[in-house]
Amino acid sequence: MLMRWQGKSRRKVSGGRVVLSRGKRRFELGREPALTHVSEEKRLKKVRARGGNIKLRLLRVNEAVVVDKEGRARKVKIEMVVDNPANKHFVRRNIITKGAIIKTELGDAKVTSRPGQHGVVNAVLIE
Repeated sequence: MLMRWQGKSRRKVSGGRVVLSRGKRRFELGREPALTHVSEEKRLKKVRARGGNIKLRLLRVNEAVVVDKEGRARKVKIEMVVDNPANKHFVRRNIITKGAIIKTELGDAKVTSRPGQHGVVNAVLIE
């Protein structure tokens, strides 16, 4: 998997060069996004994070925990992604991120969790 570097740029806004005082550091590493999408099977991936913590990357999912107006939480099937403010192209690819609007058996719901970080899709029923 391709690693990304999230350190300071070697270029100024004007396009001029900046000579950095030090090289790359391990804590400046980034990773590719999980791009969780709707699928028939659930697929998780464990990733070691900084400090030995574990992040669960949710790669594919078909169910979400949806909370209704009365506070009841239910696990329901995800049908499709209706809207995603993170990227308009994520809708046709059925990619779920935080803030995405998903169509479920109960109706439309807004995703409140971060599937690529938490390993679960939590949502709140809207309407």
